[in-house]
Amino acid sequence: MFDKLDVMQTSAAMARHASARQVLVARNIANADTPGYRAQSLPPFREVAGTGRALAQTRAGHFGGSGRAPPGAAAAEPAPNGNSVSLEQQMVAAAEVQREHSRALTVYKHALDVLRLSVGGR
Repeated sequence: MFDKLDVMQTSAAMARHASARQVLVARNIANADTPGYRAQSLPPFREVAGTGRALAQTRAGHFGGSGRAPPGAAAAEPAPNGNSVSLEQQMVAAAEVQREHSRALTVYKHALDVLRLSVGGR
């Protein structure tokens, strides 16, 4: 019965996506010295999920007002041996993945809390 709830499916998909991103970050770090290795990444979950909803900018500078590019937006310049892994970018990506995974677990936990309350349990 509960496997049909969209919030449960979404939180599970968020956790799977974070796991896949973590695998790529770990692979990139492991190959940081491999000649010719190109860093790999996945697009953010909101792009993969295909919600189709765009965020609305309600005032000037609302989105991207700082002028900073998001972490990992620029690809690292390849080293002389052709390797494009930047350990700094990978560490930032690892922190982002940890936040994504925590967010997925929080969504799942709160959905379970709502279900418990709706059936009268605590």
